[in-house]
Amino acid sequence: MQTDLPRFTGSVEHALDDKGRLIVPARFRERLGTGFVISIAEPEPCLVLYPEPAWAQVCARLEEAPRKDERYRRLVRHIFAHTEEVACDSQGRLLIPAALRSYAGINREVVSVGSLTRVEVWAKERYAEYASPGGEVADLMADLGLY
Repeated sequence: MQTDLPRFTGSVEHALDDKGRLIVPARFRERLGTGFVISIAEPEPCLVLYPEPAWAQVCARLEEAPRKDERYRRLVRHIFAHTEEVACDSQGRLLIPAALRSYAGINREVVSVGSLTRVEVWAKERYAEYASPGGEVADLMADLGLY
């Protein structure tokens, strides 16, 4: 597994413009690079932005899957039907396709969240529901060897 992938941290609240464009925060934009991928984040109801090297890892994991049955093929179709190769315009804006905005429930207010090797883009009201890890944090941190 590649260890030199960019890392994303922090969160930013902002709004889409009237055309459905998101101003990607500069600190995220620098790490995403000039061309990157926007996709769905099953099972989470949000979108994700992957820099090309991180997306290549996702694709490699899918290609190396030990089973390629009907369930696998449906999953791959679903993910790739909701994935676009994108770039920001000269003003740092990203046009989020209408189908992806609909999937994520994004109307106007969003929260962009650094999440290790990707950026999650949430509808602000949905993020409020999913942001808190709940009361199991200490147990999970211990299970992961972080505590």
